[in-house]
Amino acid sequence: MLFNVRKISQALNKGHFFSNIFALLLILSCFTAYAEEIVTLDSIVAIVNEDVITQLELKTEFRAVIKNLKKKQARLPPANVLGKQVLDRMILERIQLDMAKRTGIKVDDTTLSRAINGIAAQNGLSLSQFREGLASQGVDFRQFRDEIKKQILLKRLIQRNVVNKITISDQEIENFLFNVNKQGGMDQSYHLKHILIATPEAASPAVIKKAQAKATEIVKELKTGKDFSSVALAVSDGQNALEGGDLGWRKTGEIPTLFADSVRTMKVGGISDPIRSPSGFHIITIIDTKGAQSHIITQTHARHILIKPSIINDNEQVIQRLKQIRKRIINGEDFGTMAKAHSEDTSSATRGGDLGWFKPGTMVPQFEKAMETLQIGDISEVIQTNFGYHIIEVLGRRAHDDADELIKERARKVLTNRKVTEQTDAFYRKIRDEAFIEIRLDNS
Repeated sequence: MLFNVRKISQALNKGHFFSNIFALLLILSCFTAYAEEIVTLDSIVAIVNEDVITQLELKTEFRAVIKNLKKKQARLPPANVLGKQVLDRMILERIQLDMAKRTGIKVDDTTLSRAINGIAAQNGLSLSQFREGLASQGVDFRQFRDEIKKQILLKRLIQRNVVNKITISDQEIENFLFNVNKQGGMDQSYHLKHILIATPEAASPAVIKKAQAKATEIVKELKTGKDFSSVALAVSDGQNALEGGDLGWRKTGEIPTLFADSVRTMKVGGISDPIRSPSGFHIITIIDTKGAQSHIITQTHARHILIKPSIINDNEQVIQRLKQIRKRIINGEDFGTMAKAHSEDTSSATRGGDLGWFKPGTMVPQFEKAMETLQIGDISEVIQTNFGYHIIEVLGRRAHDDADELIKERARKVLTNRKVTEQTDAFYRKIRDEAFIEIRLDNS
């Protein structure tokens, strides 16, 4: 028997049930019996909205984190400190999963199977080999499957509530590139670590002052030689706390705006003063830096003829028709004229099928794979893509410096990622502040 834990707890605290003592006694007797059954099996360490986190779940996650940290040879903080970090992450995860469920975000079996097959393929294994590998490491495949499903749900939640709401204007790109160029260009990279001393949304001046004092004291300790990763593990409220605050390598433009000025003036090993934001107070350090690298691409100039299957013309008929067109072109008829007469790609047919010059990654994989095998002037065999069936002619190839386009494209991506990071943190803070959370860790 399951009950709405949050509503029962709130109702009892406010006294709403006392208007109907019979209902209260009935619910309490059922709840007590249910609670006693849970306590017999496991104890509750936190209530999160209508869900609970049990001692067993916390211990399981705690052991997994310890195992991962030991692999990285990280210095471990005291068990109670690390336990709080692990519990905080579990609470945030439960809040997100609850929100995903309430807003109708789901993961179908096809998507899940495709994701797992992709993971197996990345490891160079078939699905059966991958399952055997998991089993040899003591990992239950059903649990692994559930974990992947959970990660997809969390990603879709952020996609819907954060990523899909982000827009980048041309003016933002211009301003961004102007500032980045003053800092050494987009290819200058920094390896950063980070500590966050969080403050709640709409925090009082007293709370802010206390957090600032704590951050200032941490900076003093770090400047005397304390290990940054160990301190981050012990005190940081950031999402990377369990990784020792490691943010990894970030190019100049990928560094959050909040940190940009500090990074520009810091040296490797330096410790920033506390940096204020709506999330709290941040402390950063630079682990290493590296400079710019060149980037050369090869563009291809090609044209094609596309015909799509239909109710009237099935796949085989379309293939035969394209084979006949190809034969006529090889025998001397003009490709452009045939494209204008037969191609169903309306955007290129009027130009004789001309696709112009384009860089790798522009076309769908099947198209590019076929095109790569062609010499200039060659006509491909009939190939299939998700758009239909094609024949392709390569007109030319060239080395091209598309620095301006590339930089703007990268700038848009960097700005998007930056906004995603900043707004995801704000989203986490908001949903946590709005959630019902009761921690019972000290009594467990």
